[in-house]
Amino acid sequence: MEPSTLKLTRKIQLWVDLPTPEERKEVLDKLYQWQNRSFRAANLIVSHLYVQEMIKDFFYLSEGIKYKLADEKKDKDGILQRSRINTTYRMVSDRFKGEIPTNILSSLNNTLITAFRTNSPKYWKGECSLKNFKRDMAFPFSFEGISKLSYHDEKKAFCFRLFQIPFRTYLGKDHTDKKILLERVIKGETKLCTSRIKLKDGKIFWLPIFEMEKEKHSLKPEVIAEASLSLEYPLVVKIGKDRLSIGTKEEFLYRRLAIQAAHKRAQIGATYSKSGKGIKRKLKAMDKFSQSESNYVHHRLHVYSRKLIDFCIKHQAGTLLLLNQEDKIGIAKEDGFVLRNWSYYELMTKIKYKAEKAGIEIIVD
Repeated sequence: MEPSTLKLTRKIQLWVDLPTPEERKEVLDKLYQWQNRSFRAANLIVSHLYVQEMIKDFFYLSEGIKYKLADEKKDKDGILQRSRINTTYRMVSDRFKGEIPTNILSSLNNTLITAFRTNSPKYWKGECSLKNFKRDMAFPFSFEGISKLSYHDEKKAFCFRLFQIPFRTYLGKDHTDKKILLERVIKGETKLCTSRIKLKDGKIFWLPIFEMEKEKHSLKPEVIAEASLSLEYPLVVKIGKDRLSIGTKEEFLYRRLAIQAAHKRAQIGATYSKSGKGIKRKLKAMDKFSQSESNYVHHRLHVYSRKLIDFCIKHQAGTLLLLNQEDKIGIAKEDGFVLRNWSYYELMTKIKYKAEKAGIEIIVD
């Protein structure tokens, strides 16, 4: 049976809600320490999980030796001193005791064990290697680490404590559903699952995961919407005699190519820019245009996919058929200009996400 809930991840900037710069810096240093310990713990956990699974191959045990990755107190063939899940948790907990909240280590351990089990068949076949975690990884924590989540009218922000550290959110010009989702969490209408904290350039970002009910629409599975991605139009959808073209080649590419041209001019001009603080300052204009292009593409593809799903809901189409996608991807790979500028994969990802949220079945032809 198809699950009735859907998990959504959002990115929210956080500010440390303390009065002095010294206190805020102290908190930021602590968060960077937690990030470092999480990075080290993650690599240790996956290494131990792999060794546990491959112990027979590593030590070439004889057929007469019986072993089982289980607690020796509960299974006569068990070779572990505790449960398998608890082995990796106790290992990192003993190593980093007092340096990081145990809630983070527990959440990290559970997340990595789930991911490891999912990828296990590929590990055994030699089709992929163990995941390598970087120093700037986001570290997870469960909802139990958050307390006093509420909306503060004077600060015009949502405030909460994470392991007794006060934070407030910065939503900026929130044109999405972040505020609505947080309000529903406070009211108990939406569940907040294991979240993560991401640190980047001295800024703090909260990546909460919301579990909510799927949208309920009066859709008919027998009504099929046929959509295709083309070079002239980003999306063309047909339901019976009704047809809709979403976006145009000129409308999508005009702004993107203009940004790329500006980026090229900035790249040429960077040679004569004042260095001052090194390469970062010389490339500041180029980075700005790169981010502008990324934001523009992200927004346009969001609009296109939203119009497609709204058209399906309007006509009660419960099935969305994406036609000839392999051919379109092949054409894009042959044409460097198309591959660079058309963003097929990102558009497909957004369509699948919005279709799942609306309860529409996706079929890729």
